[in-house]
Amino acid sequence: MIEATGLSKYYGAFVAVHDISFSIPQGQVVAFLGPNGAGKTTMMRMLTGYLAPSAGEAAIAGHDVRRDRIAASRRLGYLPENGPMYPDMTPLELLRFFGEARRMAPALLKERMDAVVDLCALELVTGKPIGKLSRGYRQRVGMAQALLHDPDVLIMDEPTAGLDPNQIRQFRENIQRLGRTKTLLISTHILHEADAVADRVLLVNSGRLVFDGPVEELKEDGSLEQPFYRLTTGGAPAASNGSEPDAHAGSAGGESGEAAAGTDSAAGTDSAEKTDGDAGAAATEAADSEARETAADAGETGVVEPPAGSSSEA
Repeated sequence: MIEATGLSKYYGAFVAVHDISFSIPQGQVVAFLGPNGAGKTTMMRMLTGYLAPSAGEAAIAGHDVRRDRIAASRRLGYLPENGPMYPDMTPLELLRFFGEARRMAPALLKERMDAVVDLCALELVTGKPIGKLSRGYRQRVGMAQALLHDPDVLIMDEPTAGLDPNQIRQFRENIQRLGRTKTLLISTHILHEADAVADRVLLVNSGRLVFDGPVEELKEDGSLEQPFYRLTTGGAPAASNGSEPDAHAGSAGGESGEAAAGTDSAAGTDSAEKTDGDAGAAATEAADSEARETAADAGETGVVEPPAGSSSEA
């Protein structure tokens, strides 16, 4: 359902992603692991068609995301780490807006809105402006939007960011249920999240795939911590102290290299961390602009221009 063939992304002499290939079948939950700056978000943008690769191809359910983007987007739900949230809208207004942009029939749209509001536990906030919601609730609104058209494939970038422990537990239950029939690729740097929900791990470091296999195969002494450290730093396994590595563990080399390659860390809030080295605000702006243009033409992608009176949250 998700195919990557030789995907690469270069910014001049800097290699953001190099020659990554994998295939994910239906009914599999895959954790996309790596330290900050490893290239995870760059990969996800290429897989979803929001960023053109320098080389290689990506396909969703057999549809090339560049040449047949509309067909691919019908089968794809995408939750970026900081998705398009129009703060003046309520969750119901946002869902209706995206559903109408996708040309969903009114009866089906109403049915799917009810379903995702229930699944994402949004009942208490459906009438509140999104700009007034906590980060955890905004994240759940984004997940509801990604699930609205009942896609076969879900790609999620740091989906538990901002969620409290109870919300994370509910998220895991939802992922386990969705994973029975859908294909899920979940980007995270939280190791216990990968262990809790995934069947398989793709581990990237410095833009290269360094491990692809079952979660249990990666573990050492029942933990992902030491192999993660070794594969992302090239050093000896860290002594376990019973805790998970910090979110920034092993990322210094990758992030500094990407910053040197031209990532404008002042553009947006914490952009160097949140874009995983998308190498420059110009590239990100170009990708977002392209996504908006496609949505305006086809009404099929997740990034669309808000109606009059709404403003997009940066």
